[in-house]
Amino acid sequence: MTAEAMTPEAFERALRAKGDYYHIHHPYQVAMYEGRATREQIQGWVANRFYYQVNIPLKDAAILANCPDRDTRREWVQRILDHDGAPGEEGGIEAWLRLGEAVGLDREQVLSQELVLPGVRFAVDAYVNFARRANWHEAASSSLTELFAPQIHQSRLDTWPTHYPWIDPAGYDYFRTRLGQARRDVEHGLRITLEHYTTRDAQERMLEILQFKLDILWSMLDAMSMAYELHRPPYHTVTHARVWHKGIAL
Repeated sequence: MTAEAMTPEAFERALRAKGDYYHIHHPYQVAMYEGRATREQIQGWVANRFYYQVNIPLKDAAILANCPDRDTRREWVQRILDHDGAPGEEGGIEAWLRLGEAVGLDREQVLSQELVLPGVRFAVDAYVNFARRANWHEAASSSLTELFAPQIHQSRLDTWPTHYPWIDPAGYDYFRTRLGQARRDVEHGLRITLEHYTTRDAQERMLEILQFKLDILWSMLDAMSMAYELHRPPYHTVTHARVWHKGIAL
């Protein structure tokens, strides 16, 4: 017998309960906002997270390509503009590059993606490929980790200036901007999700998809922990060189 569908209110509570597994709770993130992260760890996080940032517009473009609903496309396209920038506006990717410079990274090195760990690359690529292949509703709803994003952005704004005075404050513009953008995106993504998933099986699948996205974010930090906390980057037993692949299409 099929279980009864959750009410929209109960379904939203179940979605929000997934925040228990958001990467704000990962030890790497905890160390950063508690002031225990080293310069190398913060720089490593910024350089690797850049790969996620530049792929978000690709993910959103894939959702648009698969979405037949004009009204949804007109609203969703703002996410691409937020990251890539619109005419006369820099956008989030440029703001992230300024964050890289603020923590002491070379802009060209960040752009080259040479510091991106393979574990991070694999995780992000899995997310983009999911968005390309999935039903557009599922791909759109996978973005609902934004439910928890304002908290993590605010935690950085609240703690980093005190713990890491060596970071240029101009680098925090990305986090300030995303506070408002993430709240707006949550409203749209949540509306799509609550309206579309109306059977128990579909709701359970959506919770699994949201867990997949949480797995992506957590796995990225696992890779960084190995490299910058445990000092066990890929191939550490055979070389200190960064010999891993740098983005060749496979």
